[in-house]
Amino acid sequence: MDRLSNTEGSAGVRKPSRPVGLGLAASAADSGEPLESPTGSHVEWCKQLIAATISSQISASVPDTISRDYRNLRDGNKVAQMEEAPLIPGESIKAIGKDVMYICPFIGAVSGTLTITDYRLYFKSVERDPFFILEVALGVISRVEKIGAQGHGENSCGIEIVCKDMRNVRFAYKKEEQSKLEIFESLIKYAFPLSSDLPLFAFSYKEKFPVNGWKVYDPICEYKRQGLPNESWKISKLNSSYELCDTYPAILVLPTSVKEDDLAKVAAFRTRGRIPVLSWIHPESQATITRCSQPLVGPNDKRCKEDEKYLQTIMDANAQSHKLIIFDARQTTVAETNKAKGGGYECESSYPYAEIVFLEIHNIHVIRESLRKLKESVYPLTDDARWLSNVDSSHWLENIKWLLSGAVRIADKVESGKTSVVVHCSDGWDRTAQLTSLSMLMLDSYYRTIKGFEVLIEKEWISFGHRFEMRVGHGNENHADADRSPIFLQFIDCVWQMTVQFPSAFEFNEIFLVTILDHLYSCLFGTFLCNSEQQRVKKEVQMNTLSLWSYINSHLDEFTNPFYVNYESHVLYPVASLRHLELWVNYYVRWNPRMRPQMPVHQQLKELIALRAELQKRVEELQREVGNRSVSSSSERGASPSQASTPVHTFV
Repeated sequence: MDRLSNTEGSAGVRKPSRPVGLGLAASAADSGEPLESPTGSHVEWCKQLIAATISSQISASVPDTISRDYRNLRDGNKVAQMEEAPLIPGESIKAIGKDVMYICPFIGAVSGTLTITDYRLYFKSVERDPFFILEVALGVISRVEKIGAQGHGENSCGIEIVCKDMRNVRFAYKKEEQSKLEIFESLIKYAFPLSSDLPLFAFSYKEKFPVNGWKVYDPICEYKRQGLPNESWKISKLNSSYELCDTYPAILVLPTSVKEDDLAKVAAFRTRGRIPVLSWIHPESQATITRCSQPLVGPNDKRCKEDEKYLQTIMDANAQSHKLIIFDARQTTVAETNKAKGGGYECESSYPYAEIVFLEIHNIHVIRESLRKLKESVYPLTDDARWLSNVDSSHWLENIKWLLSGAVRIADKVESGKTSVVVHCSDGWDRTAQLTSLSMLMLDSYYRTIKGFEVLIEKEWISFGHRFEMRVGHGNENHADADRSPIFLQFIDCVWQMTVQFPSAFEFNEIFLVTILDHLYSCLFGTFLCNSEQQRVKKEVQMNTLSLWSYINSHLDEFTNPFYVNYESHVLYPVASLRHLELWVNYYVRWNPRMRPQMPVHQQLKELIALRAELQKRVEELQREVGNRSVSSSSERGASPSQASTPVHTFV
């Protein structure tokens, strides 16, 4: 494979698109751009035009004596109509509050109508021109609290909504109104449906898409793409009933020579039974990336001869190296602490053929706190005088650096060292998933396509049991749960850093990544629900919900990078240095209208894609024309040998 490294890195500023059914915080007055509803701005405009036309026709025939009263009634109905929330298939309204005040941190108080559905919060004010609209998918909400709303009228109280996507939302209203009480109760009930024994909205969403996203990932097809099975590795259905490991997928790739009885003993020696299984194999050297959880060594240095033999079998499957590198994602001190509690790491005296490397990556609690500090720095207002120091004190970019540098070391050992590697942390579903997927993204150009990246997420994150429900807190009101952590967000941020350093190496654009993160929280699709494949099978998620990839793959022009070049068989080595890492402003600070790009970059990208298609079509026409001329010239030369022909060259 060829090696691509980056030493400069340049970032274009791109504006996230508005995902289906998910509002992106929004005042048209702030952005200077018309807002679109989930059902389409053109459809809504047509509805309003028809309503206005019918009203004007009726009013023209009303006698003067009653026309004034009718006009007042008509205007009131028109305002109510305009404030109505557009619904997506399966969505229903649960509560409506009039004369609610949205306390915007950027433009001040805005009065309007607040609608709560079973999917989202929808606020609209028709007092402004253009209308002010704010939407928040209820799945994005982390916490809802009643607050005092001083300075916004007598007997007022309010609601503060803390969101998982780097923003807080506040509303104020008069305390004595019953409809406002219904707003608060409905908000609690449908923002946290699992706490109220209700299903998530994904099970009610009934949109129709021309593409079935559940068919994107077929594990057997993906392993066959990698050249498996072969003489050393087999595709196994041993875990089809999830008895070997209940957090692993049904289909695994295992060493061919390992016996079933030995596998059971290896599973007993690994945390939660997460044995070493293959994630990726190099097409030339046969060096592999395998993933697992920590061994249960404990303070007494317990050994398992089946586990030791198993790892040696993994090493022996690669004839080009007589060493196995075990990358432990944890800090050395944390691994020692885990050992004292019954976990631990592979001791080189027990695994003499292996080299243990600790990558010093922080745990979920440190990452959660890091994001909290970052949010304090970027929302609602940014302090220009302390911008750099505030971002630095959050340590967010420093944590991104540790993660990226670890993935680079893994990729380099596989590519340049032709050495097989084993990757694990404690449980093998957080930092392990980050490291394997990032290193595979660097090594394999297929994963840098839109479909390939979807397969990568389905494989390394969803099927291998990253605990999305627990880490995100889907539908659960326990916002203080210590198991919540932005692990998947951190991974997507690392991917974005790579797209900045290699802007033409990825088929997808920034909007694609933002859309994935928005629907990580939204609970509109079934893609990120539950904690394991077994749970998703039990709840029949694929039968009863839609896949996010159905939406994305039905709108590919929205998510395609116009500058994409397929660097097939090229390995990417991003520079994991703070000097080359950037804060992802278009995600973390996107709610601040002063931080939005001045140019509508999203529209420009679509125009570039259309222009590229047009130019490609023109090139094909010119090539056909050249081919026809060549045939014609050959015929003429055959008839008149003395006639000379002029070569035709095309340059695009």
